[in-house]
Amino acid sequence: MKKAIAMVAAALVLASGIVGVSTAVPSSPAQALSGADFDPGNIVADSVFYNGGAMSEAQIQSFLDQQIGSCSNGNCLNVVKTTTSTRAADPMCASYQGAAGESVARIISKVSAVCGINPQVILVTLQKEQSLVSGSVAKAPSAARLERAMGYACPDNVGGACDPTYAGVYNQIYRAAWQFKRYGNPPGTSQYFTQYAPGTTKNVLYNPNASCGSKAVAIRNQATAALYYYTPYTPNAAALASLNGTGDSCSAYGNRNFWVYFNNWFGSPTGTTKAVGAVDALSAGVESVSVRGWALDPSSRSSIQVHVYVGSVGTPLAADRDRPDVGRAFPSNGSAHGYDATFRAAPGLQQVCVYAVGLGSASTTELTCRTLDVKPASPFGAVDVARAAPGGVQVSGWAIDLETSAPLDVHVYVDGVGRSLRADRDRPDVGRAWPASGSAHGYAGTVPAAAGPHTVCVYGINVAQGSNSLVGPCRTVDVPSRAPTGSLDVVAGSRDGRITAAGWALDGDTVDPIVTHVYVDGRPTVVTADASRPDIARKYPAYGDRHGWTASIGASPGDHTVCAYGINVGSSDDNALLGCRAVTVPPTNAVPIGSVDVAYGVPGGVRVAGWAIDPDTSAPIQVHAYLAKRGTQLTADRPRPDVGRAYPSAGAAHGFEIDLPYPAGGTQELCVYAIDSSGGENPSLGGCRAISIPSSN
Repeated sequence: MKKAIAMVAAALVLASGIVGVSTAVPSSPAQALSGADFDPGNIVADSVFYNGGAMSEAQIQSFLDQQIGSCSNGNCLNVVKTTTSTRAADPMCASYQGAAGESVARIISKVSAVCGINPQVILVTLQKEQSLVSGSVAKAPSAARLERAMGYACPDNVGGACDPTYAGVYNQIYRAAWQFKRYGNPPGTSQYFTQYAPGTTKNVLYNPNASCGSKAVAIRNQATAALYYYTPYTPNAAALASLNGTGDSCSAYGNRNFWVYFNNWFGSPTGTTKAVGAVDALSAGVESVSVRGWALDPSSRSSIQVHVYVGSVGTPLAADRDRPDVGRAFPSNGSAHGYDATFRAAPGLQQVCVYAVGLGSASTTELTCRTLDVKPASPFGAVDVARAAPGGVQVSGWAIDLETSAPLDVHVYVDGVGRSLRADRDRPDVGRAWPASGSAHGYAGTVPAAAGPHTVCVYGINVAQGSNSLVGPCRTVDVPSRAPTGSLDVVAGSRDGRITAAGWALDGDTVDPIVTHVYVDGRPTVVTADASRPDIARKYPAYGDRHGWTASIGASPGDHTVCAYGINVGSSDDNALLGCRAVTVPPTNAVPIGSVDVAYGVPGGVRVAGWAIDPDTSAPIQVHAYLAKRGTQLTADRPRPDVGRAYPSAGAAHGFEIDLPYPAGGTQELCVYAIDSSGGENPSLGGCRAISIPSSN
């Protein structure tokens, strides 16, 4: 409901419109009290919390007089009087008969009786919220503190005022007690308060700042649940290490302060013994967690249970194994108090907590809470390389099964057809990451594949537990033909009587440059495709970038036909036509020219690249690309040295490259146009074409 998160320094926290503030330490700290004794799942017993007759009015008055002493301003709880109103009975409280000039002791006594809340609980809450019972503040409290005495319905607004409906000592005491009862969902009310239901384990925050983390708390009774509804934070280790002071920036103090004040003033709020024990070993295995130790209830020779939580899943375990060392340390309890077990656990980081569960009224003790890295049972690894190469698809990476240090097999599937490789190559990086498994877990090989796009998936083959598993995501690899492949990208006629042709060519059988024959009106020119083409290297990484070619051939003004062929490096005469273009050697200015050099499907769209020039200007021009009739505008201003060599007066900044999105996949039409700089004709660059697009899913 509201949270008090300071004990020595004032602090404010908002929740459900209520603020809690504490500023004083207990006046007589119990020297034996230790933060190690704080049980977050059993802060106060039901029998204590709901004991409305624990103190008489006279005892309450005497306690206030003893704690406060001489009052300096007439507002102290041991001297102030107030007029109370009559309240009708409801499912939470019996009727309260109002009266004029009632003392705080009388109000607490009457409210405790009609609502069934221990007056000690009310006194402790008055102290933890506004320091009204003990310390310097209690000797001269301000009217504002009395207005918000229990912190009920008192948001930290600009004026610091409570909701007037609930302001004042009487209203605050009555409504807080009423609310404590409401948290139990008594008959006649709805089952609204279930978040901290007894018997459940909840992650309770350490601080309003969620980044400070949380603690898995097994809620053992309704009274403790009521405290968490009222103040939904549990103290962290720093807060418990300094019971009478401050912890760190992630500490919250409300429930700690309640426990400390109650212990110091009235004794244990639980009146229970505390289970003890130890975790001797806690380790993560292959999809498992192993725990070993001992636990006992000091009040009994009987064996108790420990509850082991892996994440939010708890498992009971009998601590009944023979532990002679424990028997020697606790002779009155015997030696049947050991435990040793292994539990299934999901792979990854898991918080593991172990609790010793006391017998009868004995409290539960947290023995440890640690984060362990649970190993997977199935193989895992990575695909570092999956690309087209001479002979098919080249793959490499690593795969490991933590159940063995021996190498394992991986199966490489190309369009569903598998081939086995052995993951036994030296990978020092893998050995450093998993030293117990060694470094012999790398794989590499080339899997045969026909020309065209292929889906490549790599699986690690399981050796024991678990199952075969996909190693890294599947890849799409475009394998070039064993016959030459390529493109006639640039054909241009210049005013100086020359035709420049450029493009790229490679043969799937070799990574070396190949020969290209360029024909102008049937007359051949031989060039080697060895110029840098980074765009081709990106598409076919294993083949590198030395596959571009450029030819400059003299020609008269007028129309000409240019054809280019990639020459096969094999024994056959299967040379490949790279393209034919009609070109005009212009006597004057011309419409834009250019080419779509690359157009192929990629997951989620189409990659298209090329060049465009308007002979009327050296400046970059616009290109409009239409994929499935969806238009995209771009500027042809990327460096293209080959175009610059062909058109030296225009320069090299006339290339374009873009990924056009189309997540749905399928075969779609692509059309690309060069936009005339002066508003003239906008020619198509190579005509429209159908592109096969793999789905992005």
